[in-house]
This record gives sequence, C-alpha cells and structure tokens, in this order.
Amino acid sequence: MFKGTPELIEKRREEIINACEQLYQTMSFREITLKEIGSVTSFSRPTIYNYFQTKEEIFLALYEREYDRWNAELISILKDNERLSKEELADKIAVSISNREQLLKLLAMNNYDMEANSRPELLTSFKVAYGTSMQNICRLLQKFCSDMTVSEIQNFIYIFFPFMFGIYPYTAVTDKQRAAMKEANVDYVYQSIYEITHTCLCRLLEI
Repeated sequence: MFKGTPELIEKRREEIINACEQLYQTMSFREITLKEIGSVTSFSRPTIYNYFQTKEEIFLALYEREYDRWNAELISILKDNERLSKEELADKIAVSISNREQLLKLLAMNNYDMEANSRPELLTSFKVAYGTSMQNICRLLQKFCSDMTVSEIQNFIYIFFPFMFGIYPYTAVTDKQRAAMKEANVDYVYQSIYEITHTCLCRLLEI
C-alpha cells in the first residue's frame, strides 16, 4: 500500500474509481483493463497497484460507492417525510432505484466476478454498504408501513433485493435484442426502471 497522507490516498483512490466509472459508460467489464484505467488517470499504471490489486477491486469500490449514494437517497426519504402512504413510499423508492442505473448494471452483470476477485477486507467494506441499504429499507418500512410485521418486512427484503439483480437486463435493451425478440415472435412490453420497480413494490406492499 502506498505510504502517504490519508487525504492523498483517498484522492488517488477516487481518481482511479472515477476513471473506471468513465470507461464503464462505453466499455464492457471484460474490455476494461488496468492499462485502460491507468490511461485515464494522471499517474502511471503501476501506481494503481498501490491502491488496488485487481480491476475487480476497483469495480467493487465503484459498486460500494453506488450503494453509498443509494443509501443517501434512502436516508433522505426517511428524514424528509413524517408520513407517507404505501403508494407514496413505493413511488419514492422506485425513483431512488431509477437514479441508480449503474448500480443495477453492476448487480446484474458483474457481481460474482467482483466479489470473487477482491481481497476480504475490501469485500467486507462493500458488504457494509450493501447491508446498510437493507437496514435503510427496513427502517423505511418500519416508519411508513407500521402494519407490517417483522416477518413481513423480512420477506419483503428477501424478495426485493434479489429482484434488483434482474432489473437492468429487462430495462437496458439494445436494438439488436429488440430485433431478436421480434424475430422470435416474443410479444414483450418493455418498461422503464421506475415502472418495473414500482410494480414490484406495489405488489410487495399489497397496494
């Protein structure tokens, strides 16, 4: 690990994560290499190894940051509202999910590789952010859906979080995929992230 001030270490880590995020907008996970990431930073590629040992660790850090951003939105819903109906809560959570397309892409496409090829301490740090999102959803349900039992809230979590792994492929559809569906005579109605998430939430909340 690079020996420097905590501020410098964090600044360089963020620059590496930002470079990865920039590349991920136009390249696939498999196409992105440490060399590619290094070419977008202000320092040499070997310097990256002072902060991350694999590209999966960089992606895991990006993944963690996405959960942190979602957690900030969930906490805002919790603190900024005294009361919400179940319909209003479903709307606000669905909006927060629609703001996190990159999180959904990472969930659906690259979760296994990132977790399998990262050091335990970095995986633990990521799991803290992931676990916090579960806790925040529980807090929202406890505050705004007081009629739900502990068991019902637990069932909600065990359905909704696995559901999130599948949102991206159903909403980020390429022209090639649309053409293939048409050729295969599959009559499918495409929905936005908000629409598919809101529908799921309404069913889980029995609205």
